[in-house]
Amino acid sequence: MSRRRLVLAYPGDLETRTGGYIYDRRLALELEARGWAVERLSLGDGFPLPSPARLATVERELARIQDGTTVLVDGLALGAMPRQVERVGARLDLVALVHHPLCLETGLSPSDAATLERSERAALAAMRAVVVTSPRTADTLVSLMSVPVGAITVALPGVDDAPIAPGSRDGVLRLLCVGTVVPRKGQALLVDALSGLPGRWELTIVGSLETDPATADRLRAVIGEAGLGKRVRLVGELSSEALAMRYDASDLFVSASFYEGYGMALAEALARGLPIVAAAGGAVADTVPSAAGLLVSPGDRDALREALTRCVREPALLARLREGALLTRERLPRWQDTAARVEHALLGKAT
Repeated sequence: MSRRRLVLAYPGDLETRTGGYIYDRRLALELEARGWAVERLSLGDGFPLPSPARLATVERELARIQDGTTVLVDGLALGAMPRQVERVGARLDLVALVHHPLCLETGLSPSDAATLERSERAALAAMRAVVVTSPRTADTLVSLMSVPVGAITVALPGVDDAPIAPGSRDGVLRLLCVGTVVPRKGQALLVDALSGLPGRWELTIVGSLETDPATADRLRAVIGEAGLGKRVRLVGELSSEALAMRYDASDLFVSASFYEGYGMALAEALARGLPIVAAAGGAVADTVPSAAGLLVSPGDRDALREALTRCVREPALLARLREGALLTRERLPRWQDTAARVEHALLGKAT
């Protein structure tokens, strides 16, 4: 019996070790283990608004795919594709994978946000099915993009089995933030909230500094203006092994993201038993239970600072949140579960 064939189409570099790219990469590996022949297809860079070169790449790459092939398109590419997918929708089996709508990215002008909303709506209308990474994203696509409920499959991101993080042992509270440095992730707000924080602490920010160089430069400036150059380190992207070492050495995971379709880095922290302080944007409250983290309103610097101060000053609170994280880690889905849900959506094509 021939293997089922799938083209996994995504923007950028699939080796990126944060967010949706982890999902795509692990999904490909798990589907291959389940008997699929997966072709990985990059649709070029350009986030969140497509460049003319990216549009040309999309047109060219979709045109070469054999009729009847199932194509799983990462939603990070959908903003580029309304006309392109409409042209091939009749001959390809198109399924979207949406982490969150691009039109909800922080920092977009009203005009750009409206353009992306129209573009994504049109692209999603051409899809046979839609896979999303959280119930919150499913609800958003139904209300904002008019995607039929029956077309949506929720496939929560999985986690790998990971050892419990031992944390620091020298009396310094080590904070970890993982995420590409773009406006939505709110790293500058996090640094602002840390300014004047009492006690002995250090923050490491892991994530690409190349995706949005202007935002990375502003973050460096905020760190300098706050006088935190010796306490806050930007280490860029790390290998999987180096990132695992950062988790192991950390005592508290922190995030000021304005919106998350799920919050994969948060789940990875919970998988290691790390307590969390985070902004509750999007689906974060669904990912991080109150027993494992302190959540504040997105954009509320003072509330974020207060939550961080409590963790510094109240060791008993931090220990209690760690216990909650250790309980939560046992309930997190694994990547095999994720792949099974996605496979269900891929096989749903009418014959």
